[in-house]
Amino acid sequence: MTPEARARQTIDALLTAAGWHVCNVANANIHAGGGAGKGVAIREFPLNPGHGFADYLLYVNGKACGVIEAKKEGATLSGVEVQSARYAQGLPAALPAWRRPLPFVFESTGVETRFTNGLDPAPRARPLFAFFRPELLLQWLIYLPAQAGSAATASETDQAPTFLARLQHMPSLVTEWGQGGANYQLWPAQIKAIQNLETSLAANKPKVLIQLARSRSPRRTNYELLKSGGVDGK
Repeated sequence: MTPEARARQTIDALLTAAGWHVCNVANANIHAGGGAGKGVAIREFPLNPGHGFADYLLYVNGKACGVIEAKKEGATLSGVEVQSARYAQGLPAALPAWRRPLPFVFESTGVETRFTNGLDPAPRARPLFAFFRPELLLQWLIYLPAQAGSAATASETDQAPTFLARLQHMPSLVTEWGQGGANYQLWPAQIKAIQNLETSLAANKPKVLIQLARSRSPRRTNYELLKSGGVDGK
């Protein structure tokens, strides 16, 4: 078995563990996946002329949504995004898709996996521990505008599909709160720190340092950011 074949065997197992139905083109059924997302991963899928074959074409609920580029173990994935992006643009026009180009792009050796979410405001590849389940991709996809390229309405902005997109539309900071004689407010230094943090996150800079000592503000700040970003705290 070649190193490439071993990598694909591992990728098959990882996809299956994540709830995907893995199959070949000859016996593909885009509605065969189980669960709410009905995820199907089709091996060696032929694309438009000039775009080659996608190692895996991903379908969720009967529509194409992404591709996986498979490489042998030990291969460097950081430069493979260009090749994967070309595959994402090569889906034949007659096939149903959630969006064109396909928004979800993976590169994997079976040991290392990287992912680019085309729904993010500034898409960039990042490492993953495992492939996403079809249900999660579907959750992101159902918030897409009805027509790709259409102007986003206010409600669509409020329901931006990804966490990074929602961070660009944070609600106004609440600086005073309370009722029944119990009133609280943030100090000017706290307001400035939180606003700077929100600006940094909106600019897709995930690493920040903020110090708010001897108060409840850090805990409240974390809660408000997670709530505004749509993270389930249960």
